[in-house]
Amino acid sequence: MKWIVGTLAVVLTILLVYAGSALISILGLVSAVRNGDVAQIMTRTDLPRVRHSLVEQLITAYLERLEQKRPLRPIEGMAITSLGTTIADDFATKLVTPENLSVLLRSGTVGNAAENISFGTMSSLADLDASNIFVLLGRIRPIKPDEFGLGFGRGENAGSISMHFEWTGWKLSGVGLPQRIVANMVDRLPTR
Repeated sequence: MKWIVGTLAVVLTILLVYAGSALISILGLVSAVRNGDVAQIMTRTDLPRVRHSLVEQLITAYLERLEQKRPLRPIEGMAITSLGTTIADDFATKLVTPENLSVLLRSGTVGNAAENISFGTMSSLADLDASNIFVLLGRIRPIKPDEFGLGFGRGENAGSISMHFEWTGWKLSGVGLPQRIVANMVDRLPTR
């Protein structure tokens, strides 16, 4: 009987440390975003994963747009995915610079500040009410054991982020953009 109680205590402690470290990471990222500290935002970000999350959203939206016009053959879908990933990756690389990511998280403006291009706005991480832990917990959704999503709000303008656990802690690993912003971005991709 004692070993059952001991095992439950260990499991509960691990879960509390797991959830606590995630909350502390979110609060640290929110603080860095509100302060406009680009260096702190970058230390809390896995930039290749963030870029990859944008590429996936772009390719998915691009394929959906093409399939609305006519059904795609499987070989076409594979070719578009292969070639489109390269084009979308170049596009996402320009969007996911430290400065652009900082602006996106702070103000919700999605674009390229260097080229003065904006694709729209969404809710921002800086506006997240981090003082109410219960509201914050209500916005978290598990994705995998080592990844969770955090919604900025409800509605079509609400975006989200995902955080991934690495050995050094939780890091920003993705930005979920509203569909209208992704559609505006897809409009900038080549059609052929």
